[in-house]
Amino acid sequence: MISNRQTVRYATLLLLFLTFFFFWGGPTLTLAASPKHYQDLTFPPLPEITLPKYERYQLANGLTVYLLPDHDWPIVRGTALIRVGSRWEPADQAGLADLTGDLIRNGGTRNHPIEELDTLLADRAATIETGFGVTAGQVSFTALREHTPDVFTWFSEILQAPAFDLEQIAVAKQRRRGQIARRNDQPESIAGREFYRLIYGPDSPYSRRPEYATLERIDRQALVEFAQTYIQPSQMILGIVGDFDPPAMRDLIQAQFGPWQPTPPALPPIPTIDQQPPIGTFFINQPQLSQSYIYTGHLGDTLRDPDVFALYVMNGVLNGFGGRLFNRIRSQQGLAYSVYAAWNPEYDYPGVFFGMGQTKTAATLAFFNALQQEFRRLQTEPIQANELAYAQDAILNSFIFNFRSPAQTLYRLMRYDYFGYDSDYIFQYQQGVKATTITDVQRVAQAHLQPEQLTTLIVGNQTALALELAQFPQPIQEIEITIPNLN
Repeated sequence: MISNRQTVRYATLLLLFLTFFFFWGGPTLTLAASPKHYQDLTFPPLPEITLPKYERYQLANGLTVYLLPDHDWPIVRGTALIRVGSRWEPADQAGLADLTGDLIRNGGTRNHPIEELDTLLADRAATIETGFGVTAGQVSFTALREHTPDVFTWFSEILQAPAFDLEQIAVAKQRRRGQIARRNDQPESIAGREFYRLIYGPDSPYSRRPEYATLERIDRQALVEFAQTYIQPSQMILGIVGDFDPPAMRDLIQAQFGPWQPTPPALPPIPTIDQQPPIGTFFINQPQLSQSYIYTGHLGDTLRDPDVFALYVMNGVLNGFGGRLFNRIRSQQGLAYSVYAAWNPEYDYPGVFFGMGQTKTAATLAFFNALQQEFRRLQTEPIQANELAYAQDAILNSFIFNFRSPAQTLYRLMRYDYFGYDSDYIFQYQQGVKATTITDVQRVAQAHLQPEQLTTLIVGNQTALALELAQFPQPIQEIEITIPNLN
């Protein structure tokens, strides 16, 4: 007779055997196999990007609407893309756009104080988020299907009837004073911020920053006027994606936004880039550092440049674990903790090209020389076929992840619409990258890179670098980053 203890033991052994067999496939299936080298791995081709079926139309007041039903989840998401941004704020009120974008949500609406609005949203597991950047503003909501009408109503109120509560204005301004006070805490942040100020100029709307004095000049009236000027239906693109019935959603949009009558004043033109970046070396002394942070580069182009796709491939040759900068400067020469380059075109104003890295103080000059040499090599030597394939694969394989969901795809279409690009720019990008040749990469490097006319910024220990600094491109100037007091 088998005891209970023996029964448990036999059952345990049987369970272990079955687990081994099913999960490991048995010794003849698994133990005989050896892992492949990563270079021997093969993967199926990525699926082609396709545009989902969507609807685009306009209301009588000029509001552009995109609708994309998606019934996979009982959720509805919406985004309003607004023609607003810090590049249009007055220079003496730097920070106005950011504060406006914050307070149209966190300052409450005329019908719902912020505490009440937060409670209403939390009770429905919904969100409404806002933010204004340099070239565009965004107001978004997420709601369960059954709560969409209520949440959409509050979303509409935020856009059309922000209250700009005085107490919340004070809180928001104090929060930004804290950000100003801490802006020199991290050398990486200092380097990136000040490099862009060198490229565009300290007074450029593309690189200026709020100060205590500019925040002090922003009052409630300034916020109200900025919002009324730029938050207009004729200057807005609204996109809705999710689990909704299109006719019902069209009715909801018409009910909430149709009566909104536009009163837009004449908008100022898009600010241009007025200066040529200064050539030479700039230094920010941080005596506590035992390493240097380096940015070096020049002004770039827009996405409309006919060479933009070949430039993306050129940039891909430089970057990543298989790119030249990582392999040569970091792995082979040991000159950097981190290193990469970026060809960053903008939609409607020139972007920036730069190489950057973090290196020990004693290797600062060697790192800069190695980076400059890699820029020159792109101009003087054709790249190899395997480098071209690596760059194209890396770009195209990562690009497809921009379309993992209908919401991502719809938002990209809205961005193209906002900046005046064709909806098929998605496919132009793919086709342009695929069509790029070795000759194209060398041609665009010769046409666009300026390795002898670089703006170089170093954040590091000036005393430790005294001898090396003299060997950097001249002239050499020190930058003062002391935060101005409120006068």
